[in-house]
Amino acid sequence: MTRIVVLDGHALNPGDISWDEVASLGEAFTLHPRTEESEILERSLGYDVILTNKTPLGRETLSRLPELKYIGILATGLDLVDVEYAKSRNVAVANAPSYGAASVAQFAFGLLLEITGHVGHHAATVKSGRWKSFPDWCHWDYPLIELDGKTMGIVGFGAIGRRVADLARAFGMRTLAYNGKRIPQDSGGGTEFTSLGEVLEAADVLSLHAPLTDETRGMINRDSIALMKKGAILVNTARGGLIDEGDLAEALKSGKLLAAGLDVLSSEPAADDNPLVALDNCLITPHLAWSPREARIRLMKIAARNIRCYLEGRPENIVNP
Repeated sequence: MTRIVVLDGHALNPGDISWDEVASLGEAFTLHPRTEESEILERSLGYDVILTNKTPLGRETLSRLPELKYIGILATGLDLVDVEYAKSRNVAVANAPSYGAASVAQFAFGLLLEITGHVGHHAATVKSGRWKSFPDWCHWDYPLIELDGKTMGIVGFGAIGRRVADLARAFGMRTLAYNGKRIPQDSGGGTEFTSLGEVLEAADVLSLHAPLTDETRGMINRDSIALMKKGAILVNTARGGLIDEGDLAEALKSGKLLAAGLDVLSSEPAADDNPLVALDNCLITPHLAWSPREARIRLMKIAARNIRCYLEGRPENIVNP
């Protein structure tokens, strides 16, 4: 008997899509919109399939779930599940790669275009009546920046990084990427691959699309920022932990970096003492780049297919084989 529990289903589906395909795969299906840390173990006991988005499943919890056979991550990132410990207990872990590539890449450019064009700000000056107070037929409160001819540095060249590169080239940008030790077999459509240091030094815009691992945690820090051009722009739609936020705040205050556009932070929601929140040249959105309905429908379908394939003995997207 397959028993499925969803620990935090509201983010994926606040009510505008259906759980029916997932629910049909189990003789029992339980859906929790959200789960507090103190509730994780109790709500997970007795289930052999657990689906989680941001509810952590660490070693201590996993060690107390003897019936568990499969964890489906309703996301691409793996940082909230102890994947290796799960493997040691013969628990398969599957994620949902690439479902949000188009949406996240689009949003990364949304952040960048707001920084370079200040569209929201200038639209607000029209609504407030300020436009009428200027003697000329146009006005701008910030210098606007043209992307054509500038260099987009991309850290992490998976499905999202590729989409960002495609968009950047459509704007006339040169694309330069660092992908760790994994260099794509194809040419990346015109993207040049090089070292992290060279990407940092060359980038007018640096866009982060790397997973959060022990190696990448805090990779954007005082030392790496020092390599960057004065006046460069940083965009992060990957994981907040890639950035040392104190060091970034100092770079933004000093003018070393012109601006940052962040959809993710190291602690979410934003902590009261986060040094970036109060900075005018740091645009922060609430981790929503992944969330267009089209992307969430794809994610739901991948989650269902992952479970079905696992139950049929032909697993897909298993990250700890």
